Amino acid sequence: MPTVLITGANRGIGLEFARQYSIDGWDVVATVRDGSGELDKLGVRVEHLDMRDLDAVTHFGEHLDSLDLLIANAGTYGPKSVMSEHDGEGWLETFAVNTVAPFLLAQSVLERVARADGKLVAISTKMGSIEDNTSGGYIAYRSSKSALNSAWRSLAIDNRGRVTCAVLHPGWVQTRMGGSSAPLKPEDSVAGMRKVIEGLGPEQSGRFFGYDGSEIPW
Repeated sequence: MPTVLITGANRGIGLEFARQYSIDGWDVVATVRDGSGELDKLGVRVEHLDMRDLDAVTHFGEHLDSLDLLIANAGTYGPKSVMSEHDGEGWLETFAVNTVAPFLLAQSVLERVARADGKLVAISTKMGSIEDNTSGGYIAYRSSKSALNSAWRSLAIDNRGRVTCAVLHPGWVQTRMGGSSAPLKPEDSVAGMRKVIEGLGPEQSGRFFGYDGSEIPW
């Protein structure tokens, strides 16, 4: 039975990933910063992990015997504008949560995933695409996701032939971050991303895909 590790699984996209993989018979390890009654109902393994705690992130792999798939989903929006010292501190924390922590977690579980010929997936966003940015704004969020994309591309190159790595854009989804007016439901976004993940092979490693399988420019 394969094992998937999903971060930020207490709500939204992460919770839906946990639900769908659990239904399909996977062993699910779901990390949360705060408890989740919904996860408890699924009967999955729940682990506390605050992505701001880089020491805990770095050593998290020690809690796992084996792992087939990492879905680094946890993230934060950060300050909407960066105009002050306080905003700058928030920007740094956004980088820690959205960029540094997922990369450190991937390194922590890398050997286990490599033994399983598995996959390392990070949930990014089209807002992290520099080429696609025509509207500006949201500096902290955009830049942290652009950096995540770059780090994951290097992760793929540095581990070519050992693991398959990819970043995914979930679409505009009806979550707390996406808002109720978003056109996509979490279950549809996650179903699409799972199809993309299933189809990933070495030739797709280091690339950036949408939930619908389309390739997104860097």
